[in-house]
Amino acid sequence: MSSKNFPLTQGDGYGIVVGFGALFAVGMVAATFCLKRYHGEATDSSEGFSTAHRTVKTGLIASAVVSSWTWAATLLQSSSVAYSYGLSGPFWYASGATVQIILFCVIAIELKRRAPFAHTFLEAIHARYGRIVHIVYIFFCLCTNILVTSMLLTGGSAVVHSLSGMHIAAACFLLPIGTIIYTMFGGIKATFLTDYAHTVAVLIIILYFAFTTYATSPLLGSPSAVYDLLVNASHVHPVEGNTGGSYLTMRSQEGAIFFII
Repeated sequence: MSSKNFPLTQGDGYGIVVGFGALFAVGMVAATFCLKRYHGEATDSSEGFSTAHRTVKTGLIASAVVSSWTWAATLLQSSSVAYSYGLSGPFWYASGATVQIILFCVIAIELKRRAPFAHTFLEAIHARYGRIVHIVYIFFCLCTNILVTSMLLTGGSAVVHSLSGMHIAAACFLLPIGTIIYTMFGGIKATFLTDYAHTVAVLIIILYFAFTTYATSPLLGSPSAVYDLLVNASHVHPVEGNTGGSYLTMRSQEGAIFFII
């Protein structure tokens, strides 16, 4: 496939990957330097590097959860199921994700109460269940981290490839470089600050798309126009398994199956 079939050139793709990676790396390294110089938040010790001396407040933690949960599937899969199943698709996708967040919050609070000086939940597993169970959980956690990291890299690389034609393997190798650099210098505090920046960027993009779609777009421009177009689309391309083939109904057989699976 030639480069003219992509919205951007390969040079643009490399510029986005390398440029944004360098921007975040330099920004977070500078923030780490400022925190160390003016606030005394050093990362010289292993405790400071891995726990930020346990000084991370609720706002940064909340933004980190939102940023960490906004991965490739959040943006790509939710859009795909909306196109396939209508309104029920993204609703059930979000419902499945929020259940895990609710459970995580409850368990994390209880773990913090019972083991306030633990670095990871695996330490609590070792103290409660012993060495064998600890090793089993280490294996599962390592596999989970490898799979999730691979999905994030391949998902991001696929998006860059679709936009610019940049080679997927090159994107997979270049994307994590910026993250590695600022994590080496700033530890976990730098990742929290980056998550905050990511969350702000995501919210700005969401608001931009929302106001463009429902207020300023010459093709759409209002909620009523979007509604009318979705109603017309259900007549032209009805959704199989939805009541009346509508994109706007929650009575969707395929959507319910997607939620269960």
